Amino acid sequence: MHPTFRFEATMPTQLHALISDLRWRMQMIDADILEEERKAGISDPQNVAYPMLAQNLRARRDNIRVSIAILESRLEKQSTEWPRAA
Repeated sequence: MHPTFRFEATMPTQLHALISDLRWRMQMIDADILEEERKAGISDPQNVAYPMLAQNLRARRDNIRVSIAILESRLEKQSTEWPRAA
């Protein structure tokens, strides 16, 4: 048995856990965005008075969305190459 086998065998599980955690964080950020919009009474990001915090949270959420897409792509691409657990 190679020393990396255990790591390679658990990699898909770790990626699934990371993706799940990132999705949960996105949901939390979405709730925070809605709360900021509610407090400001403005939900249009194009409005000059749109809350700065909500803008920053949107950018963070969008970055997380991109990260999730990259991880899912990597998981899908590599799933055939990683050894299956017996």
